[in-house]
Amino acid sequence: MSDERKIAAARAMVAAWNAQDWDEIVRLFAPDGVLHSVMQEPLRGREAIAERLGLLSEGLVSLELEIRALGVIDGRVFLERRDVFVNGHGKTEVPVVGVLSYDADGLVTEWLEYYDRATLLAGFGRTAATDFDGGTE
Repeated sequence: MSDERKIAAARAMVAAWNAQDWDEIVRLFAPDGVLHSVMQEPLRGREAIAERLGLLSEGLVSLELEIRALGVIDGRVFLERRDVFVNGHGKTEVPVVGVLSYDADGLVTEWLEYYDRATLLAGFGRTAATDFDGGTE
């Protein structure tokens, strides 16, 4: 897969997030793809990813993933961005770096996310004890 195609695939994923098109986000993952917020256990497979998106989308008014930098290094896409969430708890901005790997069909096989988890949880009225898994860190 060319670097240009990887960047286009990353932009398509960002567009799906900005449209809150949860089905499209899941579809853009390989069937056994991994979404791994590195401070949590990885989510493996489309079903697990869809379940987490359902929790994340509860009460969400708007969401924008603002791209700051996007490029390919050693075959992986690096995506620096600021995620801006608006929900019943107000507006939250979270700086994020994502690292995406793709299969030959352009589907995400692994997506690593690096961000300040406490900021994200606070923006959703949660703490480590009441995170999106209902567990603790």
